[in-house]
Amino acid sequence: MAQNWKSFEPLLIPDIPNLQEIEVYEENGGYEALKKIVKDQETWSRKSVIEEVKQANIRGRGGAGFNAGLKWSFMPDPDGGPRYLACNGDESEPGTFKDRKIFEYNPHLFIEGALIASYAMTIDTIYVYIRGEYISWVEMFQEAVNDAYEKGYLGENILGTDISIDLEVTYGAGAYICGEETAMLESLEGKRGYPRTKPPFPAQNGLWGRPTTINNIETLANVPLVINNGADWYGDIGAEEHPGPVLYGISGHVNRPGVYEYPTGVPVMDLINEVAGGIRGGKDLKALIPGGSSTPVLRADQLEGVSMNSDSLKDAGSMMGTAGMVVMDEDTDMVEVLWRIAHFYHHESCGQCTPCREGTGWLEKVLKKIKDGEGEMKDLDLLLDVGNQMEGRTICALADAAVWPVRHTINRFRDEFEARCKKSVHAVA
Repeated sequence: MAQNWKSFEPLLIPDIPNLQEIEVYEENGGYEALKKIVKDQETWSRKSVIEEVKQANIRGRGGAGFNAGLKWSFMPDPDGGPRYLACNGDESEPGTFKDRKIFEYNPHLFIEGALIASYAMTIDTIYVYIRGEYISWVEMFQEAVNDAYEKGYLGENILGTDISIDLEVTYGAGAYICGEETAMLESLEGKRGYPRTKPPFPAQNGLWGRPTTINNIETLANVPLVINNGADWYGDIGAEEHPGPVLYGISGHVNRPGVYEYPTGVPVMDLINEVAGGIRGGKDLKALIPGGSSTPVLRADQLEGVSMNSDSLKDAGSMMGTAGMVVMDEDTDMVEVLWRIAHFYHHESCGQCTPCREGTGWLEKVLKKIKDGEGEMKDLDLLLDVGNQMEGRTICALADAAVWPVRHTINRFRDEFEARCKKSVHAVA
């Protein structure tokens, strides 16, 4: 539990004017972590960097929450061929809008983190994949990359050493599926964004068949903090089992929606009532989607004592995801909400796997029937049954992401769904 969250000073997006400018970033300690490593490679060997990040337990901020240092350790030993770091800034999960804040306000922190990761894994090329709708942020970030090249932090012989790392900014065409790591790799290769079957995993067979590690933007922005201050320092921030700062994206029926940086483990109700100013109009809280649209919804009466970290949310019956909190007040129509979510996943299914291609369409179709007042009671069990046939039966987790909201919203708000079905129930003779 993050008891001291109110006195927390932001680390990822500190209150420093013009921090996106490389000179301002340098004046405030920017690129010191990179310099420390590359100028003392005996102390900071590649393995020691990986070990420090692993010890810090930076858990992935893109949704999965996997230990970043442990992920880095999966890369095979160099064989003389190219190796890649693919940075996932697609950020297409509804309710999620935090990576763009890094691109806009502190892009060099991320660039420095990506460079440190590349050093640790003997990577020579970084690809940053940003969703096409973020074109303004793509342009902002490209300026930061150009500045980093001019200053010698990117390119040949970085800071006068024998280390050479390039960074290329690329963007997609708006497909949610390209947020899935292997679909992103396909897109980077210029192909249709179809997820790949695994194994082989990207660390063995990634971009163009070469070893590749995929990390989220916010995840990598945490890396310089660890190198500058140490794993123990980092581990003391927030929840013990899920440490560090987090960018909470709070949207929905609150008075002050936005992106707020606090430690992990802040109580959910504190974030809603104190950080985001409470429910607008003085209404009561009805439900919360805690980590983006795919994470299971929680009723207001399930939130007492729940904090924003993976273990606490898991115990409550949901997950941390991207920390994109969607707050809903007492007047929210949960049938309408679920239909909107199902429509999104149907629209964004790539169609490669039959259970997802057909199943997402069925979920939306049946939910629209209920929404329009034409549903029958048996349709609720049909939705749950279709979901059971989809989950775990597809190449990627988009089908699972479509099923979880359906299953948990119906189970946790079943009375609302039944109320919409009653008028069209037909008696059986």
